[in-house]
Amino acid sequence: MVTVVSDVNQERRRQHLWIVLPAYNEEASLPPLLERIAAAMLEAGLSYHVVIVDDGSKDSTWQIVQQASRQMPIVPLQHAVNQGLGATIRDGLTHAAEVAEADDIIISLDADNSHPPELIPRMVARVREGNDVVIASRYRPGSAIRGVSLFRRALSFWGGWLFRIVFPIAGVRDYTCGFRAYRGEVLQRALAEHGDTFFDQEGFQCMVDILLKLSRSPWVFWEVPLVLRYDLKGGVSKMRVGSTMTNTLALLFRRRLGL
Repeated sequence: MVTVVSDVNQERRRQHLWIVLPAYNEEASLPPLLERIAAAMLEAGLSYHVVIVDDGSKDSTWQIVQQASRQMPIVPLQHAVNQGLGATIRDGLTHAAEVAEADDIIISLDADNSHPPELIPRMVARVREGNDVVIASRYRPGSAIRGVSLFRRALSFWGGWLFRIVFPIAGVRDYTCGFRAYRGEVLQRALAEHGDTFFDQEGFQCMVDILLKLSRSPWVFWEVPLVLRYDLKGGVSKMRVGSTMTNTLALLFRRRLGL
């Protein structure tokens, strides 16, 4: 059950950004990230709201969200108990799709400060140029990764190659990164077509599943290079690498078989 704590029915420009942050125990990372978002949006002159879904955090994340909502345009949503990334992404993106106009842009990124919000204006520009989904990619010229072990980088690299072989999507190399920009219409039509089954994955593999389902429609996908900064994370990683890889690969082959 999600509680909506603020009202966003207000006068706004035709095209608006809805920045979705799934947050769980992010008391160290969230304040600097919100400051960076506010600065980046001000510099670019972009109209925006930040939709933060607190997934039953046990630290002061929810209190930080409530306090920040008095200073910047935030839509605070809260899970009473932890439900996992799949449910948190579902509720954030669904809410954004419900309040957005068809030509608004919906952004998702991690709340741990590893994804640079300064990249958002470039992603928005690519959507405005005619792309429907723009992904911040670790596998494009100009990308870089900091603070990730060589083992995890190798797993990610070879996993990416396997995704492209088993389920190729034109314009896509990075299937798992959650830093994306969607034209509002894309998610609105996907929800209308799939209903509750559009978000039916519980773990980190939910981001892969969203992409695979969207690829069945004639949307245009594009990527921009990402500088991933795990060294700026305020806490430990919540991903269980072994189970995440297993679940993601199983999902990939099921979708390839049409299941």
